[in-house]
Amino acid sequence: MAAINEVIVAMVPFPDYSHLNQLFVLARFIASHNIQVHFLSFVDVNRDLELRVQDDVGASNIHFDNLLRPSSPTEKGDRDGEPPILMFLAKLNNPIYEICLKLSTNAKRLVVIHDLIMSKQIVNVNTLLNVKSYIFHTGSTFSRYSSLKQTIPDRVDDDDDHENLVKQMQDEFPLLEPHEKYCFQMEFDDDLEMQYSGEIINSCKEVEGRYPELLAKVKDKPLWVFGPFHMLLESHTYSSSNMTRHDQCLEFLDKQDVNSVIFVSFGSTTTLSQEQVNEIALGLEQSNHKFIWVLRKGDNAEKLEEKDVKIELPEGFEERVEGRGIMVNWAPQLEILGHSSTGGFMSHCGWNSCIESISMGVPVATWPISYDQPFNAIFLTNLLKIGISVKSWSHRNELITASTIEKSVETLMGTIEGEEMRRRAVELSKQIKNSVRSGGRARKDMESFISHIIE
Repeated sequence: MAAINEVIVAMVPFPDYSHLNQLFVLARFIASHNIQVHFLSFVDVNRDLELRVQDDVGASNIHFDNLLRPSSPTEKGDRDGEPPILMFLAKLNNPIYEICLKLSTNAKRLVVIHDLIMSKQIVNVNTLLNVKSYIFHTGSTFSRYSSLKQTIPDRVDDDDDHENLVKQMQDEFPLLEPHEKYCFQMEFDDDLEMQYSGEIINSCKEVEGRYPELLAKVKDKPLWVFGPFHMLLESHTYSSSNMTRHDQCLEFLDKQDVNSVIFVSFGSTTTLSQEQVNEIALGLEQSNHKFIWVLRKGDNAEKLEEKDVKIELPEGFEERVEGRGIMVNWAPQLEILGHSSTGGFMSHCGWNSCIESISMGVPVATWPISYDQPFNAIFLTNLLKIGISVKSWSHRNELITASTIEKSVETLMGTIEGEEMRRRAVELSKQIKNSVRSGGRARKDMESFISHIIE
């Protein structure tokens, strides 16, 4: 008869790399504590993730459970405002339940950690008697507090400093779209709220100030804020194939002076117009600063018209910037941000990118595009003061000119103002590194969570 595990952890990510990457790093950390972890995702995703952990200390504790990818919905959503993506995810309810049911029979306790967006996929799983579930949030406590303040203002405590910031930056605070409000309201459904046992956020209390405490007051549930996950994981390894294929970025950086290169990347889902690509190219060229530019079609490019996803660089651009800048379609972001030659980061301000940049002491030229990114941009520029705005949210539908880009790059990379931002970013990085070390605040909080789920 097979032995019964004390605890098995099932991770249920939202199937988008900007979400599941964070949850996967958490899975690796939990597995390094000799806890069996099952990662539930699509076959192609799991195949890619499996390559990343082959050299991990806890690799034998990570198991991949494959889900079949459903056909995309053709409906526009129901009259209650349910987004089409949730109708797509509803097709995963039964497969996820069947996997978790089987896992629950092999453990005294099944711990389910799931993305907020996957909350409805866990409703039936939570009816199993030995299940405890936890919601994982991909954003910062600042963006989450700001969003809940819009969505359920009666349940969120006021904060004078935050209200003053909102008034000061009124045009830059985004108004949530109906589908975004739906997702936030979903977790306050009485049935769902009764079922889960706590929440997890990948951040650092040293960075977020009073916002973790403000957010903790919203619900009568434990809130764990610890991270950054990539720094808590003691053996954060990438596959050797990736490192070999993209060593041109690191080789380029090895030849440059300290803090002399700006890294330009807008995430995995962003597709810029050809006109905007031209302006970025001209702005980088005119800045006379060295750069690495990740230039690619976003993952959602197939949904756009062909004319909107064709990418061409201006004639003669590559020859004119040869030796000063390189263009790639993928780059090892964490290694680039951690390299001593990298002095700035032009970013879409996804939270993954923000927390990685902060942890490496690199200031940010902000260019928010969607979702929580405008909140993150405000957090970097106005609260932490380690960023400069290239494209503000109030100008989100406008073309950003080469002269604006040139000026922003010069400010970040070549002025006293930029150097002050860099100094503050480095100080935050030191605080984070102290926090994740043995005995540090983040490390203690993470170990407290591990103890909580196995007790």
